[in-house]
Order: sequence, then C-alpha cells, then structure tokens
Amino acid sequence: MHRLVLSASVVALAWSCFCSAAVAAVTLEPIGSFDQPISVSSDPSNAERLLVAERKGVVEEVAGRVVTPIADISSLVACCESERGLLSIAPAPDFDASGRLYIGYTGTAAAGGSEGDVHVDSFRPAPGGGAPIREPIISVGHAANANHNGGQLQFGPDGNLYISLGDGGGAGDPLHSGQDTEALLGKILRIDPHPGQSPAYSIPPGNPFAAGPGRDEVWAYGLRNPWRFSFDRSTGDMVIGDVGQERREEVDFAPSLGGGIVGGAGANYGWSCREGFIAYPGAPVGCGPASAFVEPAFDYPHEDPGNGSAHGCSIIGGFVVRDPGLAGLYGRYVYADFCSQEIRSLLLPSGPGGRAGDDRSEGVTVGAPSSFGEDACGRLYAASTAGPVYRIVGPSGPACSAAGASAQGSATAPAELGTKRKGRHIRLRLFARARRGRLRIVVEVKPCAGQVGDRVQLNRGGRRLGSKLLNRHCLARFFAHVDGAATFRALLVGAEEIRSHRLRVEPRQGGAG
Repeated sequence: MHRLVLSASVVALAWSCFCSAAVAAVTLEPIGSFDQPISVSSDPSNAERLLVAERKGVVEEVAGRVVTPIADISSLVACCESERGLLSIAPAPDFDASGRLYIGYTGTAAAGGSEGDVHVDSFRPAPGGGAPIREPIISVGHAANANHNGGQLQFGPDGNLYISLGDGGGAGDPLHSGQDTEALLGKILRIDPHPGQSPAYSIPPGNPFAAGPGRDEVWAYGLRNPWRFSFDRSTGDMVIGDVGQERREEVDFAPSLGGGIVGGAGANYGWSCREGFIAYPGAPVGCGPASAFVEPAFDYPHEDPGNGSAHGCSIIGGFVVRDPGLAGLYGRYVYADFCSQEIRSLLLPSGPGGRAGDDRSEGVTVGAPSSFGEDACGRLYAASTAGPVYRIVGPSGPACSAAGASAQGSATAPAELGTKRKGRHIRLRLFARARRGRLRIVVEVKPCAGQVGDRVQLNRGGRRLGSKLLNRHCLARFFAHVDGAATFRALLVGAEEIRSHRLRVEPRQGGAG
C-alpha cells in the first residue's frame, strides 16, 4: 500500500519550523509527516531510498514522493510508556539485495523475555510478501524501568554492528550499570551479527573485554543514556551524545586509529562517577579522580547561561557534516537538544583528549526533535516526534547527484597498496568499471601464490559492503549501484589486515548510460 508524502506547505502546518534564510546558513526542507518518527537512514547503496522508522514499530520507505510501509513489527514493540518503543534501525550493508533491516526496540512479551527488554533483531522480507521474517540477534534485560533504553544501531567502518544501551533507567544509576563491565547496560556494544545462525552473533577480534573480566560484547562503558551516536563517514571517528542527569549534557569523542578502525575500545566515559566535566553528586564510593575517565569533548548545562550558549535537558546526538551542499557546516558536528529545540554545531578536537570548540546555533529549530539521520550521500535529516522529517539543506540545495559513477565502459584508475605479509610483499589492487549505472569493482591480490581462498572485504564510504573469497586468479568481484560520488577500499582479511588505497568514483554529467 502506497501513500503520497504531504506537500511542504501541509507539513509546515503540522509543526512549526522556524527558519530564517537571512540569519541561518541552512534551512529545513520537509520530506513528509509520519507517526512519531524516531530513526532515519537510507539504503546504503541508494540515497533515494530513504528509510524512516516510527516509534510504534513501522518502517517506511520514502522514494520520490511516495511512502511505502516495508516492515511492521508493532506487535513485538512495547510502546509508548516513557521512552519505550522502536529505538533505531540499521539497514544491512547489502540491503539493496537482501532487504535486511536490523531493528532495536523495547519488546512486548511476544518478543520473548519480559516487557521492556531491549531487543536487536534482523528482519528480512518474506517470500511472496507478508510479515517480515524475524531473526533475533541479541536481547538485554530492561524491565525494571521504562527510561534510558539507549538503542542506537550503526554499522561501523570496520563492518561490525555497534549498539548503544542506557544504564537501565531510574535516577542516578540505581542498578550500578555504568561502571560494571559485567553488565551490558550503560554501554556501547560491538558484535558481528549472523542472522539465522546459531549463535546469532560472534565477538569481533579486538573487543577489549573478550579475554575477561567483563562481557565480551562491551566496546565502551560509563554511559548514562547514549541515545544517539554516529561515525564520521570521512574519518571513521565515533561521536556519542550521552544524555545527562540533572546538570550536564555531554558529547563523547573517540577518534579513529586509522582506515577501517574504530577508536574508543575499553573507554570509560565516567557515568555514574562523572556527569559531563563535573563530578556527579550522587557518585558511588571509590570513583577515583577525573583522570581515571575519558572526559567528554564537550558538555553544556541545563540552566541557560545566556549569551546564546548551549543549554537544555536532553541531547540529541547528530553527525559530522560531510554533505558538500552544506558548505558552511562541512566538517562540523551537528546536534540538538529536546528542550531548547535548536540545531547547533561545533568543531570536534583533532585528536584524543582534546576539547571541542566554536559551538554555535545554526538559527533553525525543530519542535520536539527525536533524531538526526544520514543517507548514503551524506545528506542530513532531522526528525520531530510531532511528525515531520526534514532534510537539512544549504543555500544551493542538497548535494547528491544521481548521474552515476562514470560513463558506460570507462574504467577508474586502480588503487594499489603494498604490504609485507610473512616476509613477502603483498599488493592489493582495486579498480572499477561502470556499466548502465551499476559499478563492477574488482579486487586483485599479487603475488597470487598462497592467497587463493583468502577473504577480501570491500568497504564503501567506510562501511562494509560485502566480503568474498579470492578465486584461483586471486580476484574478487563486487557490484554496487551508484548514485553519485563514492569512495571504496578493499581489505585482505587475516592475522594482519592489508588495505588498498581508497578509490574515489566521481559522478559524470549525462549519466552512466
């Protein structure tokens, strides 16, 4: 069943959007109105297939001006007491082919466990239509309180699935989850999902507590309610917006250690010993000094300090802007607050331990903001629980070309990088050719001897697109739909990862033929 997206004028009446082109470098372009939109994403290979998740459990696809429900899991979702409901979605890297969605939500008894438990499941289309096929991945007990569920899902630049979980709710961390590495609450988790298999996920190499003590799944801890986090699509840096208790809201920053590598392994962000840059008044005994924790890159108070400075009650974490159409915001981290409702931005530090700077208002306001989103082109979106979803655009409009990668039959220059493995110089080469708007990408490894059957992973925009085994010629072929400029990188997986140089495919006017 399809329905038309409401016109911009109708949406604007549904919830006021205060935009002043004379004051702001950006404006908000309505793309539709929904029932409590809570998460926005897109097909990783097609930015024109926008995905909007509604809090009660329905996921809609927006293509052009038509909205189509593609998944309805409302019978499994416990909604909407306090902060319960569908929390977040993450399309699988191969979503274009598989239609698979990962969904985080608080569950009813029908989902298994107790009402309010947080579930992360895979859902894929059923052959012939009907209800999507559910493949449970991980569940975490959360029945005691209805708030602080966390629930953000995001595939990292290493191809693994990252999950945020709140501390279990209540005030002041009554479950003592934040500092307990044996608990999954109050954490960022990192897993490699295997839907439809048993077990349904594995622990990626490098998880900091896999050798104990602590839970294998834990990547970082000391968080109160990390409602939203994101990865910078250019650098791979992780940025976390952690909701505070009574005084401070904070932005935590984990810079990437290199291409395809996520930073912040084992980081302790301080809750419930710290709240932002200050000691939490209700901290448990034995917290230690501030130096025992990873301090935030930025925090702001609940009380209005005046002078146009940030203040509010609940941070809505966003993204580092990589949309070239937002020239005045490019490279800045965008966020909002549920109470102040204004969109703001800041400059993150250049390395670990630094402080963010140049925090400012962008002059636009979203009523009751629930989330930011990013599509496959890097365009940004802001959702309001009142219904509207907006695209954030600059003076020249959103920058996302649908022209294709290059003219039919032309090939990109190869990207090659050599590294020694077991005393030999291994070369990893990546090149591509566009045909009819579809990109064929070939990975070649030389010398071939001893490499046949090794696994190669292809990343697009820092996120895993897929992996294949090298054939007898030490080649692996991948295909991707292209709708604009894209960056690819290949990794030869093993005890020592070998990476190719990045290969950037530029759009060419006139289409791909």
